[in-house]
Amino acid sequence: MSTIGWYVHHHGSGHLVRFLAVRPHLSDDVVVLSSLPEPAALPPRTRWVVLDRDDDVVTGPDGVARDPHEADPRAGGHLHWAPLHHPGHTRRLATIAEVVAAERPGAFVVDVSAEVGVLVRLLGVPLVAMTQPGVREDAPHRLARGLAHAVVAPWPAGRIAGAPPELHEVGGVSRFGGRPRSAAPEPGRVLLLGGGPEAPLRAPGTTGDWHWHRLGDEGWVEDPWHDLCRAEVIVSAAGQNAVADLAAAGARAVVIAQDRPFDEQRATADALREGGLAVVVDAWPDDDAWPALLEAARRLDPPWERWQVAGAAERAAAVISSTTERWR
Repeated sequence: MSTIGWYVHHHGSGHLVRFLAVRPHLSDDVVVLSSLPEPAALPPRTRWVVLDRDDDVVTGPDGVARDPHEADPRAGGHLHWAPLHHPGHTRRLATIAEVVAAERPGAFVVDVSAEVGVLVRLLGVPLVAMTQPGVREDAPHRLARGLAHAVVAPWPAGRIAGAPPELHEVGGVSRFGGRPRSAAPEPGRVLLLGGGPEAPLRAPGTTGDWHWHRLGDEGWVEDPWHDLCRAEVIVSAAGQNAVADLAAAGARAVVIAQDRPFDEQRATADALREGGLAVVVDAWPDDDAWPALLEAARRLDPPWERWQVAGAAERAAAVISSTTERWR
């Protein structure tokens, strides 16, 4: 029995949710490294190591405050984020190296960071890279992907345009994969999924007989499955985890592609539109457009099985385990 390392990016909650979906299907011990705080309940045989942040303003020895965005973080386009003279960045990578030296992991999953992927491979550990949709042919992405022993894509095979051929397209990874519905849709009920703290989605002014509910308005919802099932229509951003949850619930949905690096959400939205899986718009609609959009979503019979959520977490775990076994 060996240990698997797993880097969880701190932007949003999607990377953590994906880890928690895949973790039950791995038989090895896992050590997680992230700038996120340790979750209240970790799966058994899982250890969490908190990393320093590397994106805050720091004061140099000369007493001058320095913004890491102005400290050559992209290294002339060869990297995505490696700011000069940032102590948090230095300690963060040093901690990863210390954990690798102590644990000697059989493989290391990176979700997502080109720099952490390069470091792990330089330390002599088999690398499993999680990837995201979008246009990712820049030098750092190509380098990390080329160093990886396996690249896992959490979307269905052949659905995302421009995906490189070496990917393991395992299907949409949802924490709700295979879970039976807990309620029938309530006519006229619209569930609004937030869209993230940087660009929250908002309910429009008036939409006739439709009744809007925002997930989390009454506090953090640990298990939103019942809310997903009760909605007749769900309005959501086009993030990978959100779309996988829509597929797991068999939802009728209006999906808005938000601006994200590398056109990540637009690539996913295009796949949903082409597959007839949701009503897709490229920007937040005007209030008077909503009644027609909701009616169009209500009439959908989306073939969500095409998003291949069933068994996706198990398939991702199988890629990780096979990489560990191959290079043990």
